[in-house]
Amino acid sequence: MPVQPGEVISYLAMCDEEGASLQRGMNFRWGSTHSVVLMSRRRNAPYVDRVEEGGSVVIYEGHDTPRIPGGPDPKTQDQPLRTATGRLTQNGLFFEAAPTKSEVVRVYEKLMTGTWVYNGSFRLTRAWTEESDGRLVFKFRLEVTEAATRSARPQEKEPSRVIPSPVKREVWTRDSGKCVLCGSSDELHFDHEVPFSRGGASNVENVRLLCARHNLSKGAKIE
Repeated sequence: MPVQPGEVISYLAMCDEEGASLQRGMNFRWGSTHSVVLMSRRRNAPYVDRVEEGGSVVIYEGHDTPRIPGGPDPKTQDQPLRTATGRLTQNGLFFEAAPTKSEVVRVYEKLMTGTWVYNGSFRLTRAWTEESDGRLVFKFRLEVTEAATRSARPQEKEPSRVIPSPVKREVWTRDSGKCVLCGSSDELHFDHEVPFSRGGASNVENVRLLCARHNLSKGAKIE
């Protein structure tokens, strides 16, 4: 079964899901129907990604120039639109696609080393540059839409809402990385006990870990 929003997966499972090794954070038009980005909101994350509007919007930061031995610190350089040979970088490819509002982007978030969460399918709706610590960085607005979900993942139960990263980490620790109903540590999902569609909040009190079997059997009903 295809991975579902909120599902916890390993790095290898994520690569298997997308059909190839994911070696970089931005992957424009990875498949025939979508792009893929990898985000992180951990304390040591190299880029400033954020979640807004109740988890329906991700603001994703572009990526730096490659580090070259003996060269300048990439964090002191403007993020590039093109390479030295004139080709569009991943920043440039996403930037030029944004005005069409048609690019579907699957978002995976790093929870901890080797452990990821699938945040769902989003639509790239806007791109811009802004100053950050004396240089220009790219920002990309990704929005949850039913159309994005249907085109990239017809099997997804409903449009996703990103659970805040601190909530995920606290819930993971509280539930000891196991399903709260059966103790399984395989095929885990972050689940809203009161479904988001019925007003459930994305807070520690309402989010828990469920295995795939219990997550699917629950559906959208309140237990």
